[in-house]
Amino acid sequence: MTVHARRLRKAVLPVAGLGTRVLPGTKTTPKELLNVVDRPILSYIVEEAREAGIEHIVFVTGRSKGAIEDYFDHQIELEAQLLAKGKTDILEMMNAELASAGEMSFTRQMQPKGLGHAVWCARDIIGDEPFAVILPDVIVDARPGALKQLADVYAEVGGNVIGVESVPESETHKYGIVDPQGRDGNRIRMRGMIEKPPRGEAPSTLSISGRYILQPEIFGILETQPRGAGGEIQLTDGMARLMIDQTFTAVEYEGVTHDCGDKIGLLRANVALALKRPDLGEQARAAISALL
Repeated sequence: MTVHARRLRKAVLPVAGLGTRVLPGTKTTPKELLNVVDRPILSYIVEEAREAGIEHIVFVTGRSKGAIEDYFDHQIELEAQLLAKGKTDILEMMNAELASAGEMSFTRQMQPKGLGHAVWCARDIIGDEPFAVILPDVIVDARPGALKQLADVYAEVGGNVIGVESVPESETHKYGIVDPQGRDGNRIRMRGMIEKPPRGEAPSTLSISGRYILQPEIFGILETQPRGAGGEIQLTDGMARLMIDQTFTAVEYEGVTHDCGDKIGLLRANVALALKRPDLGEQARAAISALL
């Protein structure tokens, strides 16, 4: 069944994860607030959501994640000092990231039961609306942003839309993988999907890469979804059940993906995005060259 495109206004950002792949840096700092150049990872994610037309962001948090809420609030003393010292350019950058009234909501995932459970925790705030899910440790360097690319396709085809990218066949066992039925340009009709298939058994090399637009019926499915790979409630498994009744379109977006939840991925993101900065690129290149 095709679900027509109702307006996309809301996004879920699951930020309850412990960031174990980047310890000890995440012992006291949420991984989403680790810096990439001079901004936290989450700054890039929220910017991408806003570009795609998202008006309300729902953060699914956990213990020790209060700093995330603080980041998007005023820091009165700091702002006063910057103003007094005439550092208005920095102050303007900070103020541009502040949440507008009612733009952000925060809810708790009390136990680490997986991505599917984290999304389900946002059900009462999302309500009966389509919504995006953005993994907050994956930066996609793209213009337009990856979610905007998905949203443009969603506005045309409706239903459910998933961002994908091609990965080496030897790596498919690490990801959720799409089972394609047909293709039209960067749009792929989906027959199914599987979370972390055994080596050599993946139906394609198209990995699900942390950007989704889903219909609210997924919440009823996730409520009864049994645990899957890794003993967790997998969003991929819930989407596979929803596919029985609704259409799914995969979009192979244009852009470079940086997994910032991984130490080397975080380092790569810092280098790649620093080199692209018009104000820092030349100095960054010189600093990197001096180390080689």
